[in-house]
Amino acid sequence: MITADSLHKRFGERVAVDDMTFAIAPGETFGLLGPNGAGKTTTISMLVGLLKPDQGSIQIGAESSSVGSPSDAGIRQQIGVAPQALSLYEELTARENLDFFGGLYGLTGSSLKQRRECVLDLSGLSDRQQERVETYSGGMKRRLNIAAALIHEPSILLLDEPTVGVDPQSRNHIFECIQSLSDAGLTIVYTTHYMEEAQRLCDRVAIMDHGRLLALDTVDRLIEAHGRLSVVTAQLKSANGQELPGRLDDDQLRFESDAPLEEIARLSGLGVEFQTLNIVRPDLESVFLSLTGRSLRD
Repeated sequence: MITADSLHKRFGERVAVDDMTFAIAPGETFGLLGPNGAGKTTTISMLVGLLKPDQGSIQIGAESSSVGSPSDAGIRQQIGVAPQALSLYEELTARENLDFFGGLYGLTGSSLKQRRECVLDLSGLSDRQQERVETYSGGMKRRLNIAAALIHEPSILLLDEPTVGVDPQSRNHIFECIQSLSDAGLTIVYTTHYMEEAQRLCDRVAIMDHGRLLALDTVDRLIEAHGRLSVVTAQLKSANGQELPGRLDDDQLRFESDAPLEEIARLSGLGVEFQTLNIVRPDLESVFLSLTGRSLRD
């Protein structure tokens, strides 16, 4: 559905995107994960045709639809984009915003009404559609931003940091909305610097830093290939004189293992008694740390 080949983008002396190559299949939810400044928004801007790559190429579309560059207006018609900077008119109501954006795509009459009702229902804003956007919470604005991106029924949805500054209720609603769209077969590109969002929503994740693609795979395979060992911390009732892995401080045991449950079972079989147990398994944060030597939030 989307093929990016050797994308480069520079702003003055700063390289924002450096030799990015990836392909996104129809119906896939594809995550771009990285800290602020990693090049995620620049990549999205090139995919949607707002920025032209200095080098490289982008092809949009599947065999069953038109295939071409996002610089082509007909190809852009297949794309919906919800940018990080809200693209809404706050003095208008939600309904008026959606009518305006739908009109830009040529929707009128019953077709516009049907799509408007559909995206309002999906975003959970049907009962607030007659209120001005300036009265909305940050989370409601984010949900309306996504609704506006969907008004023309695109086959590709680009979401750039869609949960920034939202309340927990709206965040969960956005997650449910994205999952529903994914289940319906929409191709979604999702940028975030929150690892838990990428793990929850994405079929595959591309990890970016300083404009470069560091790794690309499913979450499980990324963790298997680049994640660190699980960390076990335990408070012991009795060590029963056994030699223990890791470090023992008074009755507090800490060790790392690639098979923590098996190691705990082995120790129990030797008579070691545990009062409390905690296992922290590797995640995308540990993958990023392994690849870059720093945290996603550094």
